[in-house]
Amino acid sequence: MRYFLLLVFCVGIFYTKNINAQSHTISPLPPVALKDLQGKTINTGDLMNEGKPFIIDFWATWCKPCILELNTIAENYEDWQKETGVKIYAISIDDARNSPKVGPLASGKGWEYEILLDENSDLKRALNVNNIPHTFLLNGKGEIVWQHNSYTPGDEDLLYENLKNLIAGKPLTH
Repeated sequence: MRYFLLLVFCVGIFYTKNINAQSHTISPLPPVALKDLQGKTINTGDLMNEGKPFIIDFWATWCKPCILELNTIAENYEDWQKETGVKIYAISIDDARNSPKVGPLASGKGWEYEILLDENSDLKRALNVNNIPHTFLLNGKGEIVWQHNSYTPGDEDLLYENLKNLIAGKPLTH
């Protein structure tokens, strides 16, 4: 019985380390066509921030944790931009029926993010996003270097810590 428990413990440690390592795998952003709020097509391969890191945050108008996260980040976004030059792309997964609500909600909240629409969930599927909010941190080359899903108050601090670590060339945390 002791050996069985030891084996389960070791497998658990190995599995946990592999899961955590996946959040730090560098991978390119897949090219997918999205729309901005004016209906202009934007290719995700063109999303950049002049060589500086950027954040992609998947959300929806009906997702309360998403709105809470984006509201909380909005409180600090101007400071984050001044300190790091970061840009945030808030990508709504609302379908065509609900996407007309996206612009008014973002405007009403005073969000200064680039708002994009993934009405067919093409990018969501390409990035294997199963739950929202789902946040990706990308380096200046447009490569995903860290990701996190769900939201608990304080997660924005972890995101900002990882953003600063990325800029400083330090390891990212979980």
